Amino acid sequence: MKIDLLCGRRADEPVVADRAVRSSRNLAKERATSIPISLARLALVPALLLGSTLVVAAGEHVTATAIGSVGEPGQAAQATRTIRIGMTDAMRFTPAAIETRQGETVRFAVKNSGRVKHELVLGTEQKLKEHAELMWKNPEMEHADPGMVTVAPGMTGELVWRFTHSGRVHFACLQPGHYDAGMMGRVRVAGSSPASKPAGHSGHKH
Repeated sequence: MKIDLLCGRRADEPVVADRAVRSSRNLAKERATSIPISLARLALVPALLLGSTLVVAAGEHVTATAIGSVGEPGQAAQATRTIRIGMTDAMRFTPAAIETRQGETVRFAVKNSGRVKHELVLGTEQKLKEHAELMWKNPEMEHADPGMVTVAPGMTGELVWRFTHSGRVHFACLQPGHYDAGMMGRVRVAGSSPASKPAGHSGHKH
């Protein structure tokens, strides 16, 4: 009986080694093909993160508040008035209802009369609710947002905001449990006044 010493099989034995080699090559091709797909999936991660809450290593997350619908940060020099808002450990804002006008820049002077940290965060009702739930699940997180001010006990903070859209803007304290306890309020933003037009023919000359 003749033995093939190179491959360790009998000369009359069916060739199976070649099949194994071909299978290995096919597997390598499949893996090589799957690498670009995996890289493509990884490339989507930054885009997905941009559409959600961003979490950084230090435990701070920056919220993607719907800025376009609630306004934009304003300049103190352009503020037409100052609105003073009080915050207490009774989980209430005073006042909790504010009125302003589209295009107006307001300076909020927010005083914390309580013994724990409070904050005022502007946003849509849906975004504030979602963010409050996130803070409840992750109480160790600190958060930053252009439309917010965090105030330590006994201190006063400032927020300057320009209301660019008419409608209703909500604000709340998103410290864990404070929103659920009712620490929220709203701003009613009236539409801008239409330009006055001359009446009758007073502006015409005949």
